[in-house]
Amino acid sequence: MNTVIENMKTRRSVRAFDPDRMPERSLIEAVAEAGTYAPTGRGAQSPLIVAVTSKAVRDRLSELNAAVMGTEADPFYGAPVVLVVLADRTRPTYLYDGSLVMGNLMNAAHALGLGSCWIHRAREVFDSEEGKAMLRAWGIEGDYEGIGHCVLGYPREGAVREAAPRKDDYVRFVE
Repeated sequence: MNTVIENMKTRRSVRAFDPDRMPERSLIEAVAEAGTYAPTGRGAQSPLIVAVTSKAVRDRLSELNAAVMGTEADPFYGAPVVLVVLADRTRPTYLYDGSLVMGNLMNAAHALGLGSCWIHRAREVFDSEEGKAMLRAWGIEGDYEGIGHCVLGYPREGAVREAAPRKDDYVRFVE
């Protein structure tokens, strides 16, 4: 079978990471680069990816995300890297564009031996005053919405599960 399709079929969301094993920068860069090749409406390339490898910033993002849920647990499951995907709200396809970037990031991570998971609540985090201040500090101006946090790292032992069987009527042909 085609290796790209096999990669897509075997990728799983990881919810237990080794917080002490930071992926090499070249791997993080490769994953981020794959995100930049996601299709976007009219080829506008309007999403942005912010690669967070600073433990202090990662931990603050985790705290802000947890606060949205009303918990103190780490919603990033110990992952040491967060790729924040933002998309320009002025583009009519921004939500789809950012979602495709997230998909590319997760598939690329798996292909390179890393675990990943899409963590929601990026919209709420970056719509907050502190989130907006972070964007300004990172030099990001404009009307950007947080689409997702793609957390990356090395999965803990036993953290990757087999795929659940696909439902029988997932695909329907109309001929």
